[in-house]
Amino acid sequence: MELTDSLRGLPGVGQARAQSLEKLGLRTVGELLAYYPRSYEDRRRSATVASAPAEVPVCLTLMAAEPPRLSRIRKGLELVKVRLVDDTGSLTATFFNQSYLKDVFRTGESYVCFGRVEGPPGRRQMTNPVCERADRVRFAGRILPVYPLTRGISNNLLAGLTLRCVEGCAAQVEEPLPSGLRQAQGLATAEYACRNIHFPADEQALEVARRRLIFEELFFLTCGMALLRRRRDRAAGTAFSIPEPEDFFSLLPFALTSAQRRVMGEMAADLSSGVPMNRLVQGDVGSGKTMLAAYGAWVTAKNGHQCALMAPTELLAEQHFRSLGPLLERAGLRVALLTGGIKGKARKELYAALEAGEVDLVIGTHALLSEGVRFARLGLVVTDEQHRFGVAQRAALAAKASTAPHVLVMSATPIPRTLSLVIYGDLDVSVVDELPPGRTPVETYVVGEDKRQRMYGFVRRLVGEGRQAYLVCPAVEEGEEESGGLELKAAVTYAHTLQTEVFPDLRVGLVHGRLKSREKEAVMGAFARGELDLLVSTTVIEVGVDVPNAALMVVENADRFGLSQLHQLRGRVGRGKHRSYCVLVTSTRNGDSRERLRVLSKTNDGFKIAEEDLRLRGPGDFFGHRQHGLPQLSIADLTADMRVLKQAQGAAEALLEADPGLCRPEHAGLLARVRRLFADHGDMFN
Repeated sequence: MELTDSLRGLPGVGQARAQSLEKLGLRTVGELLAYYPRSYEDRRRSATVASAPAEVPVCLTLMAAEPPRLSRIRKGLELVKVRLVDDTGSLTATFFNQSYLKDVFRTGESYVCFGRVEGPPGRRQMTNPVCERADRVRFAGRILPVYPLTRGISNNLLAGLTLRCVEGCAAQVEEPLPSGLRQAQGLATAEYACRNIHFPADEQALEVARRRLIFEELFFLTCGMALLRRRRDRAAGTAFSIPEPEDFFSLLPFALTSAQRRVMGEMAADLSSGVPMNRLVQGDVGSGKTMLAAYGAWVTAKNGHQCALMAPTELLAEQHFRSLGPLLERAGLRVALLTGGIKGKARKELYAALEAGEVDLVIGTHALLSEGVRFARLGLVVTDEQHRFGVAQRAALAAKASTAPHVLVMSATPIPRTLSLVIYGDLDVSVVDELPPGRTPVETYVVGEDKRQRMYGFVRRLVGEGRQAYLVCPAVEEGEEESGGLELKAAVTYAHTLQTEVFPDLRVGLVHGRLKSREKEAVMGAFARGELDLLVSTTVIEVGVDVPNAALMVVENADRFGLSQLHQLRGRVGRGKHRSYCVLVTSTRNGDSRERLRVLSKTNDGFKIAEEDLRLRGPGDFFGHRQHGLPQLSIADLTADMRVLKQAQGAAEALLEADPGLCRPEHAGLLARVRRLFADHGDMFN
């Protein structure tokens, strides 16, 4: 057996099963060995009929005392029952809708059955136990891997195939880590890790295997980001001449903060260096990042080049167009908007103007990535709310330039330094850590369910003063539950209740992620124009339109959100001249959960909140649904593996210092694995 062999050659894998395995991305033996279990089932505990505990599954060696009985209870429900015995007693095993088992059990033969034993002595029973013939045991008595599955593929089948492949091929798994690095980090060999991640000898062997594979993956990731950065640092870019900053300041109706001026200086140094700028600007909601994009577009236009600004939604793109257009047009820049809503003749004319160089700044959505968009001289690419775009999308827009353009990335999601080194490892990072004068902090309160009527009174009072309010729910439909069984406040039902029972005289809107883009944007637009008093929403408004008149953010089931996400939601209010509030509603009695929420009532500093979130919950909260553009990780979890991440970062730095391009022959396997990890991102390493 070879790692490159097709799984179709294995016993039990015909055409149908091979197609099902392909849905899991499994075609070859090597791909199967790199498909890691999601959990494990401990089948090492054994017992007798008399001694079996009720609360934990165990293995029992039992003999079939009589032929199985098949009963058809009703359509769609069949039972097979068989009496099984050992020296200490007997039990009845019942199997639901597995009629084939009536021909499997043979009287007088022994079986190892795994499952829970229930009932009193004399009436003991097992429901749907997993049974193997005692003379052909594969999984009893060991820790069994449990894999992510698809229709047509059972865990028993997949574990059986994997066991065969581990026994036949684990010794062939390549060893990409240099032996000196492995020894220095105390890591197991690739073969040991392969054997014990699938079929661990014991808990310690599993932990050793996991650490090796997690380290390896995070090490490759860190090396890949560092190689991208080094390659970029060597690339030739356009060196812009930097006009006097006072000429830009004179366009603004307000003074910039010292933090904005500092970042402008960092951008100016990048833009004039002759190397393409790749800078992330991180700043809290309302810290004035948009003015930095305006500065970049202004410098770019003064140098005869074009700028493209990509935002994640049409509303956000239109908002940037309304704020940046009039400002930059005073300096003679020609500003255009390109979204999915611009069609037909207007779109063709805009395409032609971009290609002819008659537009200096185009602001748009993913529509900027369309095939028809061509630039005369694209010099600067700006992406707003970077955690909504991946590395690949950033690269796709940059690829529309004839020479490597400057890239500015803006994010209002504060991310602690440890994480930003991974997520934005190919970027220089600037932090706008100061709010413009006049922005008053949002007053934040944590309240229990018993204060609901008072909260509704507060909503009514603010709307009576002419303000608007957001009410955010964690679920869309009634009946969506957390894993603990707690039903979450649902936006659809909540909006109906508020409109019909609580505020029948107010205008209530509803927006959630299951609406089509057009429907979402219509509701958000109505709220922005003041045509709605209350907007009930899921977290789709986390990155949204600027509504200066919205002065209250209510978050239901607030304990179900991460602090960073709550901070983002809170940033939707306090954007105008009105005193603003955030009310976090929770029914939890858990002291730790309430204390976590109180962090928000004590500080408005997004970076402090992010550090606290990282400490309490791990980084999974920062980028919910893999929106950060990193390669897909198979086993490492940025939520749980921070300690290993730091070790991997240190080791990668040391290795790249000695061999910056991983050019040495002994590092060929390592470079190949790094390339493979980033393979989904096209030509990033070509």
